[in-house]
Amino acid sequence: MKGISSCSYEEFEYALSVGVTAPFYLSKLFAKHFTKGSSIVNISSSRDRMSQRETESYTAAKGGIAALTHALAASFAGRVRVNSISPGWIDNAYKKYEGPDAKQHSAGRVGNPDDIANMVLFLCSEKAGFITGENICIDGGMTHLMIYHNDCGWKFEE
Repeated sequence: MKGISSCSYEEFEYALSVGVTAPFYLSKLFAKHFTKGSSIVNISSSRDRMSQRETESYTAAKGGIAALTHALAASFAGRVRVNSISPGWIDNAYKKYEGPDAKQHSAGRVGNPDDIANMVLFLCSEKAGFITGENICIDGGMTHLMIYHNDCGWKFEE
């Protein structure tokens, strides 16, 4: 994850090759093996809709996954449903956070891998049979919380 001031051309290309090119070619390689009712679930990031400074390579790759998802959904229409998930803060150690770390999420907690796995299972199931081309953000509501300078004691500092 490098940004505009430090990311080389090669590093930016690498981020895109891992983040966008690989899922594209995996979909292409598996295309002939998909049967009606198949499902692809790409993993993006909430960074596809919000950024921090100096994260252009990662953000571009994750935005690319969101765009690739709806393009593949159109190309595979009627055969393969294609969706993506944009996780927010997910703690792989299942640590229980309290205080500001938890409260900054509308859900009142930091996410864990089960939150993502459950959505993957749902999207691959028949229950999601009418969902395709979507990018679902799973971030505990964090991207929907507008924070301005001096809100809740938060201060913007350069």
